[in-house]
Amino acid sequence: MTELALAVDLQPEPEPEPEPVVPVEKKEKTVIELSAEKHPLQEERHAVSEQALEASYIPPAPVDANTKIKRIIEALLFAAEQPMTVKQLHAVFPELEAPKKQQIQEAIDSLQYDYRDQGIGLHKVASGYRFQVKVELAPWVARLFAEKPPKYSRALLETIAIIAYQQPVTRGDIEEIRGVSVSSNMIRTLLEREWITVLAHKEVPGRPALYGTTRQFLDYFNLESLEGMPALEELQVLALEGELEI
Repeated sequence: MTELALAVDLQPEPEPEPEPVVPVEKKEKTVIELSAEKHPLQEERHAVSEQALEASYIPPAPVDANTKIKRIIEALLFAAEQPMTVKQLHAVFPELEAPKKQQIQEAIDSLQYDYRDQGIGLHKVASGYRFQVKVELAPWVARLFAEKPPKYSRALLETIAIIAYQQPVTRGDIEEIRGVSVSSNMIRTLLEREWITVLAHKEVPGRPALYGTTRQFLDYFNLESLEGMPALEELQVLALEGELEI
């Protein structure tokens, strides 16, 4: 064997090159993975339904109100047959003893906070403030009254809904949307209930009345303003899902 061949045989075999390390991208955890890491107590807390959360809403603690003014406002709102505004409450006080309207509002805010966990609450509607039974207790209170609440026909509810969402509208507009005639008795019923009123007359032949809703309508449906009504898109979704008939 030659010296060259012997030198080749004696050389160590080359070590294999290490495989390049490919950095592993850090995968962000999904919402589902993160939620799985929650403590059991957290899961129990988050299991509360949306309705329960709304019912358990606690208004923020108001500023300290004048105790005497607060007691007077409480008595007035309990005794009043209709909702009262801050201006109406202010007018009850003698001129020389009348508190500032800001003090009356502070008293109302404080009362709302005081009644947050009671069977009744101080609620604001279109016509002002009033004490009323909490929604979840209404079925129990209804047992006190032998007379059942009136049931309204589908035609009447469709008519008032059209007026509420499309106002101002004429009787002809309502008939065009519903596709059937609207009886005079139905319009009369809504006027007598003071749910609608004549806002003006349309400047066309015959000058038909233009109808719109009233504060009494908002009060009856526990609304502060028309903005509180559900959007038509939401109602259409419910109708498509079979939960509501429009």
